[in-house]
Amino acid sequence: MVQERKLSLFEKYLTLWVLVCIGAGILLGRLAPGVAVKLDSLSIYNVSIPIAICLFFMMYPIMVKIDFAEVVRAAKTPKPVGLTLFINWAIKPFTMYLIATFFLGYLFKGFLPGTEVIKTGQEVELWRSYISGAILLGIAPCTAMVLMWSYLAKGNDGLTLVMVAINSLTMLVLYAPLGGILLGVNAMPIPWQTILLSVMIYVALPLVAGYFSRKWIINSKGIEWFNTKFLHRLTPISITALLVTLVLLFSFKGEVIINNPLTILWISIPLFIQTILIFSLGYFVLARLLKLSYHDAAPAAMIGASNHFEVAIATATMLFGLSSGAALATVVGVLIEVPVMLMLVSICKKYCYLFKECYLDSPQCKSKFNAPEIKQV
Repeated sequence: MVQERKLSLFEKYLTLWVLVCIGAGILLGRLAPGVAVKLDSLSIYNVSIPIAICLFFMMYPIMVKIDFAEVVRAAKTPKPVGLTLFINWAIKPFTMYLIATFFLGYLFKGFLPGTEVIKTGQEVELWRSYISGAILLGIAPCTAMVLMWSYLAKGNDGLTLVMVAINSLTMLVLYAPLGGILLGVNAMPIPWQTILLSVMIYVALPLVAGYFSRKWIINSKGIEWFNTKFLHRLTPISITALLVTLVLLFSFKGEVIINNPLTILWISIPLFIQTILIFSLGYFVLARLLKLSYHDAAPAAMIGASNHFEVAIATATMLFGLSSGAALATVVGVLIEVPVMLMLVSICKKYCYLFKECYLDSPQCKSKFNAPEIKQV
């Protein structure tokens, strides 16, 4: 009998923790408005030291899970890897730009008035900032949580880890150029050096630290201890670092949220539509055209649908400032990530019978497997 896979307390109620941090941040901004400003002023070359520490601990648990030996073995299953790379880098950034521009730049533009002064000292319209945040989410594919989504959907865990690794490595090359191009189209100022610096600090540095610490821990303690003990302890550290960052972030956004309570809703609508579109394209269309097994199709589609919101938040904070509309938009991505991805896990399991292979221990597949039309599976 297959053991039921469950989220930890932190992961299961991440949306609740995010809401609590939003409230705590707003309260902090009201009661002690100088605290977050003072913390953010502790910086070196425009990199806030407190934020950098928090974001490093967000990224490190993701990177330490990567087994680089499996990247080589991924060549044996090129179709799902190619699918996720195609969706993440050839489709997703551009559909996010188009959807965000349509909703936030046209349809909801009248509900998003005002301007703000971003980190470069330039004044921009708020709706442009929100689009920029959405773009940063769209070009940041895959998070550590996607390993959990694949796990819950009973996908190919080994392949999922390989796809996470390859997308993380690809991000080092494509994240900055795509961000510069799409943000430039959106008429936002682009400090290229800051984009490259943010990718190096929040992707490359944790990646190097994760690689060497993983190697040392496995050699010292063994792979079983690493998987059952070490990784288990990292999850709450990663999410706690994220939540601390959110408290700081929303300490600046209290007035905006109170004065524009529907802002979060307007931003979440295009993000939700983008997630459903990318998942549907990957799962119901491309994965079936490639004749993938269910175990490969589920994680490939969910990696495309999910966002690397840690990197998006980090980059938005560095580019436009902790109090920017772009940073707020990336946090809305965190807010909707867990409930939407849990819904997609359920959809994967419900329609697993569409693929040439499926897991027969699932109640959904057991009932459908007995149906005449899929007896050949």
